[in-house]
Amino acid sequence: MIKNYFKIAFRSFWRHKLFTLINIIGLSIGISSALVIYLIVHFDFTFNQSFPDGDRIYRVVSNYTFSGEVANNRGVSGPVPEAVRTGVSGIAISAPFFCLNQPNIFIPAKSGVPTKFKLQENVMLTDGRYFNLLNYTWLAGTAKTALNAPNQVVLTADQAKKYYPSLSYSQMLGRTVTYDTISTTITGIVEPLKGNTDFAFHDFISYTTANNNKSLSNELRLDNWGGTTSASQLFVKLSPNTTVSHIEKQLNELLKKNSPPKPENKGNTRNFSLQPLSDIHFNGNYGSFDSGRTANKSTLYGLLAIGLFLLILGCINFINLTTAQSSQRAREIGIRKTMGSTRAQLIGQFLSETFLITTIAVITAILLAPVILKLFADFIPGGISANIVQQPGLLLFLIILTVVVTLLSGFYPAMVLSGFKPVLVLKNQAVNSSSKTRNAFLRKSLTVAQFVIAQFFIMATVLVSKQIYYVLHKDLGFKKDAIIVINSPWKNRTASHNQVFMNKLRAIPQVAMVSVGRGAPSSTEGNSTEATYKDGKKEIKVNLELKFGDQHYIDVYKIKLLAGRNLKPTDTAKAFLINNTYARLLGFRSPHDAVGKQIDNFNGDTKMEIIGVVADFHHASLHSPIKPLAILTSSEPNNNGTFHIALNRETAGGNEWKKAIKGMEKAWKEIYPEDDFEYHFFDENIAKLYENEQHTSTLLTWATGLSVFISCLGLLGLAMYTTNLRTKEIGVRKVLGASVAQIVTLLSTELVLLTILAFVLVTPLAWYAMNKWMQSFADRTTISWWIFVLSGAGMLLAALCTLSFQTVKAAIANPVKSLRSE
Repeated sequence: MIKNYFKIAFRSFWRHKLFTLINIIGLSIGISSALVIYLIVHFDFTFNQSFPDGDRIYRVVSNYTFSGEVANNRGVSGPVPEAVRTGVSGIAISAPFFCLNQPNIFIPAKSGVPTKFKLQENVMLTDGRYFNLLNYTWLAGTAKTALNAPNQVVLTADQAKKYYPSLSYSQMLGRTVTYDTISTTITGIVEPLKGNTDFAFHDFISYTTANNNKSLSNELRLDNWGGTTSASQLFVKLSPNTTVSHIEKQLNELLKKNSPPKPENKGNTRNFSLQPLSDIHFNGNYGSFDSGRTANKSTLYGLLAIGLFLLILGCINFINLTTAQSSQRAREIGIRKTMGSTRAQLIGQFLSETFLITTIAVITAILLAPVILKLFADFIPGGISANIVQQPGLLLFLIILTVVVTLLSGFYPAMVLSGFKPVLVLKNQAVNSSSKTRNAFLRKSLTVAQFVIAQFFIMATVLVSKQIYYVLHKDLGFKKDAIIVINSPWKNRTASHNQVFMNKLRAIPQVAMVSVGRGAPSSTEGNSTEATYKDGKKEIKVNLELKFGDQHYIDVYKIKLLAGRNLKPTDTAKAFLINNTYARLLGFRSPHDAVGKQIDNFNGDTKMEIIGVVADFHHASLHSPIKPLAILTSSEPNNNGTFHIALNRETAGGNEWKKAIKGMEKAWKEIYPEDDFEYHFFDENIAKLYENEQHTSTLLTWATGLSVFISCLGLLGLAMYTTNLRTKEIGVRKVLGASVAQIVTLLSTELVLLTILAFVLVTPLAWYAMNKWMQSFADRTTISWWIFVLSGAGMLLAALCTLSFQTVKAAIANPVKSLRSE
């Protein structure tokens, strides 16, 4: 019987090729979208899920408030790991580690010139407890002894093969690996962690190495309870039945004991808390690791919603097109019932047809998935693939998806078609022509739902595009075009190198001006400190954002000086510029009133004089408001490694900038021959601040196009259904003198009204959703009325174009053919 079902299904598909093709296209789009989104969402939600007792593993993190500003840090102070090991109960394993900052790695070679691996990430200091925490598999050596002594290193198998490709794991033991100037001996090889994980570390140097290395010891700050660096992290595994609150209480008691609050820090807070292992991949407040990536749960849920909507659109489309065919299959159903077929058998027949179409759509989606992943490769995380062999869970998902889509798409049409009465069918009365029947109401409701979804996507796409245009073209308070930013290599950064490189840059004819400092006026790099102002009556303490630059900094970026003078080289650690927001916060009505005033307790206990006030500018993305800010000079190498280069304007059709960049590269190679030359145009860096929004816009554009396309197919199905019902009515009207325009208007009016109804329903919903999304921006564009009008008009135009295919065809048909059987 099942074989007969499929045989009949193939015959039906062949008779109705157009309907079958449209159904397959609609479902393929929905299913392929759902498949790709499943791969993305499943990839991120399975991070850090493969560790035994993962629900008992936590990271100790630090939380601060400075003058009301909240700050979070994924690290802990240097002495904390040892204090926790000896002074906190209820912890089964405490595993500290310290992330090294991109060391150069040297491997001995027979030629005498070591093989160099430049600026390697994912290198850490740790001990055997780390491997017990995450349950590594050892290929050589053991966790008990491998990292007990200074200058020992454990490698993952893939990294070990990069260093010593011709040796076995046992032969690698005892070999040398040098990290910058730290020479280590290989004492163990482990398998890389399996599954998706943020723990991508591959070189593990013994923690005790810092005892014999002054530079490392200074970085770890093992005796300093006051400072915190994100490089120093501590993971703990709680004992069974131990509560998080119990551990956090002990941690904060330790902190209070070893670092009691000071009078000058009144109003500031600091505490430790435990971050669950499952939260590390998603919490942007702390981040994962220096080279890691955090996913946004809201974005993932949004993707799920888009996938679900597109899938629903495909199913609605299938229902509308299938019911549009009902009159063409009525006699077939009547004859089958007359010959003895039961309703259950007919339902099975129609569901088998739906199952076949769905299966074809799923196969098509599987073929499309790699293409879609490649299309969006720029912002889809690496490591995602549509390989069913490597992902057994993917096959299960596809099977469940096939069954669900079959039932969603096929059950209602099967119930409708199998419900026809043989007597009425054979009298050509199978279909009730009333537009007020329950079936007609459901079909129209489904069509309205389609257009609600499609118009929502259109409105969201237009608004996101409008906001992106706004942030990229807004006057941010500084010049952003024709400026190149170059970061000097931090390992080879000296004042003398800076001066030589700057002199060479200034000698390039196309260069107008050069400044050296740290971050650009607007960047992701944040630096801040506390500053206190006292005027005799009150004390104003704020968290002050910092920008470092020399006397040319504000000139390169055309930052307006409102009062006072510019920076001088002699102002280091004595004076600075502030922005107008800070001046107003201090109580000065005019910027000139702030000049000459003194800030106490800057960055601890330094006194700084305000020598000038600059106009406000956006020092971060427009997600954040403008905050109190200071611009100052510094003698520290970390604050003098970025060159800001203003270029002269290019002539029309000229290539002056290319020549300038070649000159910069030549100068770079003369000073830093072993370091790669990299540069960025500042306006491109500004655009990167809004990469997430631009990715959202791209996804919404695709979702909009697909939803409109599927919705128009569904509308076409409803138009076909309506014209099939009214074929004889159209013939009679034409015989009585109705024009083509009148008939097209008659057939289109009801369906156009459905589109307008969808617009009325979706507008308040879209406005609410847009308003919520826009609240993430401190500075944002307006939600203009024309966004809704444009979206509604565009959808209406698409609907009219779709309807015209069927309505015009029906209106110009020869009435003799439709009335011949009467």
